[in-house]
Amino acid sequence: MYRFLLSRQWVILTLVALVLIPTMIRLGIWQMHRYEERSARNQLVADALSADPVPVEKLTSPGHTVTTAERYHTVSAKGRFDTDDEVVVRRRTNSDDEVGYHVLTPFVLDDGKVLLVNRGWIPSDGPSQTAFPRIPAPPTGEVTVTGRLMPAETTAASGIKDLKGLPDRQVMLINSEQEARRLGAEVLGGYVVLTTPAPKGDTPELLGKPGNENAALNYAYAIQWWLFAAGVPLGWVILVRRERRDRAEAEAAAREAQDSPDTEPAPV
Repeated sequence: MYRFLLSRQWVILTLVALVLIPTMIRLGIWQMHRYEERSARNQLVADALSADPVPVEKLTSPGHTVTTAERYHTVSAKGRFDTDDEVVVRRRTNSDDEVGYHVLTPFVLDDGKVLLVNRGWIPSDGPSQTAFPRIPAPPTGEVTVTGRLMPAETTAASGIKDLKGLPDRQVMLINSEQEARRLGAEVLGGYVVLTTPAPKGDTPELLGKPGNENAALNYAYAIQWWLFAAGVPLGWVILVRRERRDRAEAEAAAREAQDSPDTEPAPV
């Protein structure tokens, strides 16, 4: 009754099912790993944002690479803004996906070292984006700033190409090593996204807090893949039983046709 399983059609169907089952199981495992990674990242961000501010030089120094554990930690620093060496970072968007610039201002600490401060977003001043935009000035004199510590941007990590030949005082990446060479100063590794003091008139527009990644979606995908994996053998069994039933009914009908007497012709 199951000899049909040796047919080419059923052999191919069975092999496909045998390949799909482990593939779907592995996809479910991968999605579960993504769920764990995103959950851990969300917890790390939440812990960093809720931690008390610490002096910036406790977490970074010239040449230091900001680690994942240090990212988003709130840091404080005392010094003055150096607007003469201020630059803007091209092709950055705000919360409404409008394209503009991030304002990157060197912040000179009391010991002479420089901290890069991202003061926020401003709109571009025209389609060409060649002229240096007008930027509201930060507070003058000695001030204390706080912000979220971030690692230096690279093309590999951000996917942003570091284009050359840009207009004066415009950059593509916030990179502390490049800025150290440009400024000829000791620049702390990474940079800070400013949170206080708030700008007058809300410009530049302060950058929002990092949002949570949707870890629950990966969990749902993992369960979905495993259900699919369980459904493949179930579907295979249903198809086999249906094929067996259809073949049995066809054979029974054929036997019945053979056993029944020939029908006599109707009289004229």
